Amino acid sequence: MALQCGIVGLPNVGKSTLFNALSSAKAEAANFPFCTIEPNVGVVTVPDKRLQILEELVNPHRVLPTVIEFVDIAGLVKGASKGEGLGNKFLANIREVDAVIHVIRCFDDENIVHVAGGVDPIFDKEVIDTELQLKDLESVQKKIQKTEKVAKAGDAKARKELETLLLFRDALTEGKNARSVDVEKEDLLAVSDLHLLTIKPVIYVANVDEESLQTGNKYVDKLKEEVKDENAEVIILCAAIEEQIAEFEDPEEKEMFLGEYGLEESGLNKLIYGAYSLLNLITYFTAGVQEVRAWTIKKGWKAPAAAGVIHTDFERGFIKAEVIKLAEYQKFKTEAACRENGKIAIEGKEYVVQDGDIMHFRFNV
Repeated sequence: MALQCGIVGLPNVGKSTLFNALSSAKAEAANFPFCTIEPNVGVVTVPDKRLQILEELVNPHRVLPTVIEFVDIAGLVKGASKGEGLGNKFLANIREVDAVIHVIRCFDDENIVHVAGGVDPIFDKEVIDTELQLKDLESVQKKIQKTEKVAKAGDAKARKELETLLLFRDALTEGKNARSVDVEKEDLLAVSDLHLLTIKPVIYVANVDEESLQTGNKYVDKLKEEVKDENAEVIILCAAIEEQIAEFEDPEEKEMFLGEYGLEESGLNKLIYGAYSLLNLITYFTAGVQEVRAWTIKKGWKAPAAAGVIHTDFERGFIKAEVIKLAEYQKFKTEAACRENGKIAIEGKEYVVQDGDIMHFRFNV
């Protein structure tokens, strides 16, 4: 599953610095608004200690972690919904991603200009929110006009759809994001074809200076207060430090560097875990002498769908799945020992895959 998170933010908030840290692909970090015109895509491995455990137990030829894609999207300016700056390009790029990482500047630095002339996290958030909401409102209003005609002709389905569309219109008109509209899952079909920008799940990244890394600061407090009703996570990190952390190849050196700042793990790891959780994803593993591999699926998927991530034939011809829990694998050390001790469960088509399951699929096509 090629899942994408789009990194957005106003110019000069630390967006490209964060992207550089996330990825070996270097976006040109420059102190002017449009240094990231083409969206840079970075493929990042998802850190998972369970892979290391399996590697020690199985001793495979190779280990393949699962990945998540981050897209550095060009800086947005006020008026983007009307095509200002690189508005149209920005909006097209953000429409394609699964989730949004909204980077907000929470540090003072007179050497780095701010588009508003001063640091204000609420302003940063509102500019981007407003531009996205205006574009969504435009999409919703166009569909309302079409749906009204059909509804007036007596179409019951269209009437129901219109009710939902009006709820979204009202929320967007009031300056609320589409994700805040509380409707039943089936009612979301009314807007699913619109690919609304503000319905996408979001993580806010408070980009702070070194001194504020542990405790936050007044800007972080303002941001947290502003988003408290959105049920969104705020992750505090210092993009400049993360960029340095990313350059360490030796794990011990990296750990020492983190220790100097009183950190147990990098902010990037927290961001990757946050993105995973936000998108409702889990990991299962396949483990053999050839390779130990992590696979990404949606929480709640059944065994055949999970098998289909490896190959469509696995889903089409699914017969059964053999499942070992990691704790049992650690206890008995080998697959053969797990089998001898009755610790391999045979599961059918209705089995809901759990995070961390080690699986072998039997299929026939």
